[in-house]
Amino acid sequence: MNSFTRTITLACATALAALTSTTASAQSKGLVYYGFQMEELEYRAGDEGEKLLVWDGDAFIGTDELKLRWLGSGEQDLGEGKLGKLENRLVLQTPVSDFFDIKGGLRYDSPDGPNRVYGVVGLAGLAKQWFEIDADLFVSEKGDASARLDAEYEVLLTNWLILTPSATFGIAATDDREAGVGAGLSDIEVGLRLSYDVVDRMISPYVGIVYERKFGKTAGFARDEDEAVDSTFAVVGLRLQF
Repeated sequence: MNSFTRTITLACATALAALTSTTASAQSKGLVYYGFQMEELEYRAGDEGEKLLVWDGDAFIGTDELKLRWLGSGEQDLGEGKLGKLENRLVLQTPVSDFFDIKGGLRYDSPDGPNRVYGVVGLAGLAKQWFEIDADLFVSEKGDASARLDAEYEVLLTNWLILTPSATFGIAATDDREAGVGAGLSDIEVGLRLSYDVVDRMISPYVGIVYERKFGKTAGFARDEDEAVDSTFAVVGLRLQF
């Protein structure tokens, strides 16, 4: 059994265990929730003249004990008119503590390049001091393993004005030359956004700044393709929640 198969099996086992342990409770309560949020829907203007449309959102349906979630993100290069990144994840998620959920499922990447299917297992929730954490382990159909950690914190300047620092770290266990990812710390993205909640907090326009950097072999792969290794962006966008 290769690593991809093991991860798919683990993801399926996580989902099956969640379904088995929570179906009776969900049926007895009969309370099904659903929602949608677009955490980022923004225009980025880079220091090298880049113009990007970037999005990151998710939707869910389920109970307090079990949710089916879709998570999607992407990046469109408005200058060159091509898709840079496109990722979709479909996972089942269930609580394992008062503050954290475990999740398992599949990820499908279909950017302007080789497509990839990944098995996914991960944790999402609130850490101490109310840091929002989303951590995932991925194993591709080719057996390449990688991980990603997202951390975010909301600073309430007023009841409606919110400052949100965020950071994303990518780590790979093996080289995936076709996908442009090298072993080790592959990339980071840090951001700082200032938003203002309006319309019952369903719509929050924001401005901010984002810095991206690639490391190690990932940076080398980017240089080979004449891509930037680091970039700084001014951003303006909307956060939507329904």
